[in-house]
Amino acid sequence: MTDNSMAMPAGFGGLMRYKEEYDSKFKFGPGTVVGMIIVTIVLVVGLRMFY
Repeated sequence: MTDNSMAMPAGFGGLMRYKEEYDSKFKFGPGTVVGMIIVTIVLVVGLRMFY
């Protein structure tokens, strides 16, 4: 009962490399992102209070 089949290694070890640097049309700094989060939180809390 000898199994002569051989397991082949997976290509790339499960890792795929795409373009290293993605150039987005939208570029926001960390301050802008934090500001947008705060505005969203205030908007949601305000809407819950009035409706």
